Amino acid sequence: MSGVGLAVALAANQMSPRGLALTRNYFPGATKPSPRIPSGISTTSALGGTNGSQLLSSDGLLARLKAQGLQPLDGPQTVQLFRDPRYEQELIVFIDARDDRHYHEGHIPGAYQFDHYRPEHYLPTVLPACLNAEQIVVYCNGGNCEDSEFAAMTLKDAGVPLARLSVYAGGMAEWATNGWAVEVGSRKSGNLRTGKP
Repeated sequence: MSGVGLAVALAANQMSPRGLALTRNYFPGATKPSPRIPSGISTTSALGGTNGSQLLSSDGLLARLKAQGLQPLDGPQTVQLFRDPRYEQELIVFIDARDDRHYHEGHIPGAYQFDHYRPEHYLPTVLPACLNAEQIVVYCNGGNCEDSEFAAMTLKDAGVPLARLSVYAGGMAEWATNGWAVEVGSRKSGNLRTGKP
């Protein structure tokens, strides 16, 4: 009898528009242990500053990103990309990997939203922008938040070259703490809380 129940459940999953893709790895970082930063390597020197080292040293985020081929960025590097004229030309693209509520409460101005838990809702808009960009900066809340890492790997799996993908490790927590401009509502809403950049 349990075989019938399994068959019904699999059929219902297949027919549902919200069904799970059974071949997709929804937790790509969970299949292998996270590498640790070897002793003797300074995260401060690796990141070129001190802001990022506080966020990266405790959980091995820097090593984990590098192991996946992702370039970690600190706050000053991210602000420099935000101010770069290529950002206005969409040759540099920012991707917010948070859910709808957090994105609408405030995101980096002009950032696209890409919730990797529901890629089918965002890929039609985000993927063409990423494929045309020279550099993509993915971020989430920062600190121990892994959504930016998972979103970057989902974009890679969708065809975005890994060399273009970077992760802003400080995320929105660091961005907002530094008083840098935040856009509220939808992308390009013009509703800005003023800040430094």
